Amino acid sequence: MPYVTVNGVRLYYEEHGSGEPILCIHATSSSALVWGPAVEKLAELGRVIVYDRRGCTRSERPEPYETTSVGEHANDAHELLRALDAEPAIVIGRSTGGIIALDLALRHPDSVRALVLLEADPAGLSAEHDAWVAAVTEKVERAAAEQGMGVVGETLIREVLGEWEGLPRELREMFSANGPAILAELRGDLGIERARLEELRAPTLIVSAAESPESFRQVTDELARGIPGARAVRVGGGHLVNPADPSVLEFVAEVLER
Repeated sequence: MPYVTVNGVRLYYEEHGSGEPILCIHATSSSALVWGPAVEKLAELGRVIVYDRRGCTRSERPEPYETTSVGEHANDAHELLRALDAEPAIVIGRSTGGIIALDLALRHPDSVRALVLLEADPAGLSAEHDAWVAAVTEKVERAAAEQGMGVVGETLIREVLGEWEGLPRELREMFSANGPAILAELRGDLGIERARLEELRAPTLIVSAAESPESFRQVTDELARGIPGARAVRVGGGHLVNPADPSVLEFVAEVLER
C-alpha cells in the first residue's frame, strides 16, 4: 500500500485515473474508504488522489494525539500534493475536509486550482451551528468518559447522520476505530475567519444537502455570500453528499476545460 511521510506523519493514499489532479479530503471520523464508487466517476475526469488524514484509519496517529487543527491538516494536504507532484489540484472537501480545503486555499493558493465544498461547516459563520457543534462535542466527550473510546464514533455519527445500524459494517468499524482522531478534531480549531473568505480566488462550488440540519445550510449560505464568485447548489439527501453528484462532475469538468 502506498504511503508518504509529510510533516513527520506517515499518510496512506491512493491514486485513481490520470490527467489533472483532483484531491479528495475526507470528513471527521472517516478515511479514503468513504469516497466509494464516486472515485471511479471522478477518475473519468482526472487523476484522483484520496488519502487518510493524520490519525485516521491507515495513516499514522501521532502520540499523544489529543488535539489538532485545520491548519495542521491543511499543511499535510499541501505537502502531500507537493510529494506527489500534483499541484495545482481541484480540491474536493467533505464536511471538516471542506474546512481543510478552504484553509489550504488560503495558506497555499498556488496549490489549489478550484474548490468543491460538500457541506463544509467552519466555525464562526453561524451561531446556531456553533452551538450545535458544541452540544455534539459535549455528548461525544461524555460518552468517551463514561463508556470508553470505542463509542466515540457511533455517538458522533448518530448525531450527524441520525443512524448507525444501517451503515455498512466496514464503515461502522472505521468510525469506531477513529475515536481518538474524532476527539482530537472536535477539541481543535475548526474555524475560518469570515473576512478571509474574500481572499479566495479559486473557482468554488458550494454544495448543501436538503435533509441536513438547518444550521448546516446557514453555514453554506454564509460561505456562498463570502467567497467571491462562488456557485451554490442544493442536492437531495443528507450530510453525506455524493461527491459524484452531477453538479460536482459538471463543475469539475468545466474547470478542467478552461
